[in-house]
This record gives sequence, structure tokens and C-alpha cells, in this order.
Amino acid sequence: MMFMRPFARRSMMAAALSLLTLGLGGGAALAQQFPFDQVLVLDAPRIGQVKRVPVLTIGADGRTTVDLWCKTVPALFEVNGAEIRVQTAPLPEALPLYMSTGQCSPERMQADIELLDQLTQASEWQRQGDRVILSAPGGTPLRFRLSSH
Repeated sequence: MMFMRPFARRSMMAAALSLLTLGLGGGAALAQQFPFDQVLVLDAPRIGQVKRVPVLTIGADGRTTVDLWCKTVPALFEVNGAEIRVQTAPLPEALPLYMSTGQCSPERMQADIELLDQLTQASEWQRQGDRVILSAPGGTPLRFRLSSH
């Protein structure tokens, strides 16, 4: 019986250490999961008086709706580790039905083109808490926050 106690104690310590290691590793891995099935809001000041800012509604399968400053396009997000590939449809000619012409200034229309270009050039992503950062070599990172709605 005396022989079993140190063995049992070492076994319990090893099991506890394994659980602690798995818990820490699992938490780090969980923090780095891409937020599929989430809504991401671009961290940017609004342009003009209109409150709308770009939003990504990302489905569990990567199918995404990109609500830009003025227009909306479908996209597909493909994630492999820290790499990302974003394929978008071209910008439509017409505004969405719920937007009036006065809401989309030339500045906002140009911002649509630029943001769509930045999205398609993104090749890496990282997650920092409720923030997701998409970046391309030599480009300005796009910072999004998870929507709380």
C-alpha cells in the first residue's frame, strides 16, 4: 500500500499537468479560430452624415455578404490556418433598394471600390479578442470587430 501512494500521487500530478496544458493550449487555439457564422463591423469612422459602415456577415461555410459603404456584394472567405483568401463578386451598378442616391456620395462610392480591392488582396488574418485583422503584404490592415448584436 505504501508503494502505491507515491505512484498514485505522481499519476494524479501528471494528469493535472496534462489537463492544465490542454486547457491552456485549447484556449490559445480557440482564440485563433476564424469567426465563421459571425458578423464583423469595420473599425473605421463613418464617411459623411450616413451612419452606415461596412459589415461582413460570414456564414459557417464561408459564404459572406459584404455590406460596403454604399453597395452590397456576395463573397467567399476561405481560411487555412493564418492564411485567408477572399473572393468577391464585382460591384453591382445599382444601389441597394433601401439606399437613396443622396446617401452615396462620390467619396463613399470610391471607398466601396477601395475596400473591395483591399478585401480581395487580403492574404493573412489574425484574431485578437473580439477583433479580426485582415492584411496583405504592403497593404493597410483592415480591422474588424465582432458585432455584439
